[in-house]
Amino acid sequence: MGAAGVHGAVGPAPSRRQLAELLFADADDPLGALRWTLAELRRALGVPGALAGDPVVAALDGAEVDVLAGEPLPDAEGDLLDGVHLPACLEFESWLLVARHRVAAAVEARLREEAVALLAGGRAGAAIRYASRAVARQPLDEGNHELLVRCLAAAGDEAAALRQVAICEDLFRRELGAKPSPAVRDAARLGVGSAAGAPLRGRAAAVSQLEAGRAAIVAGAADAGIQCLRRAATEAARCRDTALQARALAALGSALVHAVRGRDNEGAVVLREAVEVAARSGERATAVTARRELGFVEVQAGRRGTADAWLAQAQELAETDAELAAVLAIRGMSASDAANYPVALAQLGESVELARSCGDQRQEAWSAGVLARSHLLRDDRSQAAAALARSLELVHQQRWMAFLPWPQTLRAELDLRGGDLDGAADGLEQAWALACQLGDPCWEGMAGRGLALLHAGRGDPASAGAWLDEAAQRCNRVPDRYQWVHGHVLDAAAAAALARGDHDRARRLVDALWSLAARCDLRELVVRAHVHRYRLGDGAALNAARLLAANIDNPALSPLLTSI
Repeated sequence: MGAAGVHGAVGPAPSRRQLAELLFADADDPLGALRWTLAELRRALGVPGALAGDPVVAALDGAEVDVLAGEPLPDAEGDLLDGVHLPACLEFESWLLVARHRVAAAVEARLREEAVALLAGGRAGAAIRYASRAVARQPLDEGNHELLVRCLAAAGDEAAALRQVAICEDLFRRELGAKPSPAVRDAARLGVGSAAGAPLRGRAAAVSQLEAGRAAIVAGAADAGIQCLRRAATEAARCRDTALQARALAALGSALVHAVRGRDNEGAVVLREAVEVAARSGERATAVTARRELGFVEVQAGRRGTADAWLAQAQELAETDAELAAVLAIRGMSASDAANYPVALAQLGESVELARSCGDQRQEAWSAGVLARSHLLRDDRSQAAAALARSLELVHQQRWMAFLPWPQTLRAELDLRGGDLDGAADGLEQAWALACQLGDPCWEGMAGRGLALLHAGRGDPASAGAWLDEAAQRCNRVPDRYQWVHGHVLDAAAAAALARGDHDRARRLVDALWSLAARCDLRELVVRAHVHRYRLGDGAALNAARLLAANIDNPALSPLLTSI
């Protein structure tokens, strides 16, 4: 796979002389080597006006470059610029390593997207090829194995599905010292939209099951609710009521994504089917919901390209303030994860205002809570405090306990930064207890990380380290983890290991952080991983961090990069 450039390159374009020195520092005539190379590239591309000027401008009109398309073809093989290494130019090597991870992740996301689309469209046999290739590219990703097992089971090959489960279990036991979650084995016996119990009859029965399922989910009875929603979708399909079927599938997919941890893969397949059925029935609002939820799944998984595509479609179809508020909230969340703070603050701020204008207090609370995180990451403390006050006020008014640990944890971290250790302790202990009661790995990871920071602030590094180990285990225990939270915890754990002089552990944590952040386009966490590497003795890592941080608008990064 080759390309003239990759989305995500940082900093201003280099001059011709800088580019020559960057790429051909060892040549007798670096500028001459650059001229010859650019001429050969223009000839190979068949675009005479390309790669000209000072600085060099790509101008690749008429040439198709898979990587620049944003969504590399799923048939792509190899790594970006495979075989290219410039050890004399460490800045380029740092950029290329990150770009290779990001492009590899984009190809894998496309493979998964193709497999899910085929599976949802009833072509499970064709989906197996794409799911198998996703497993081959990332064999230690549990979600890829689950998707392949689901495809094999849906194609009617139960024996092959169970063999894949065994392969996954043996691989994880050998490589990771742990078993995959039950979701992998469950996928071998759970068909899309399958429903337990005796078949129902009639549209009225389907409507009744849909309403009962939604009520059960709201009440916290996830298993019962999901069974009702499965029956609703099955009966609506039997009645050939496509509008009702689309609504039932969207409700079922959303429930699998939000109400039951470890079911995002199944939820994505159901949501993809909801998109197709909604298109046939003209259910615009359902189409918005299903696309938005698919975007949410991809954001949590760190698959930025496919997330952006689904969310852009959802926003284009959205008509009401409530719909736009929900879509913009997730787009802002994604932008914040990727450290694109100006976009994140604008989208989340607009989401808060739209939610307020239409009286959707839960959406306003959610959007304000995610907005507060962006401000906190930038160390905009007053703005973070205002957003958190509003989020907490609305959460308490709504008695929305399922979301409370998020703003509680962020408020406590703000207290920590202000030196109020007792206030932070109260908030974090409450957030931890509620997170454990809810069984939400994201909330547990965030609250556990906060408790670690609290113990570090009290001068107890041993307890801080223990809490970070616990937080890392909690937030990583399900296959559909929120990757940004996982990276956020790894960053804190690496810093703590460095502080207590445990360099061997710090290196393992930094390697894990760097790989995760590069694949998921978590740009600020890539910078922080390089800072950790510099502190571990890698002299070139600081320049790489500064290069990669050049396009991140975060005032809090400057002190980090200048204090070492």
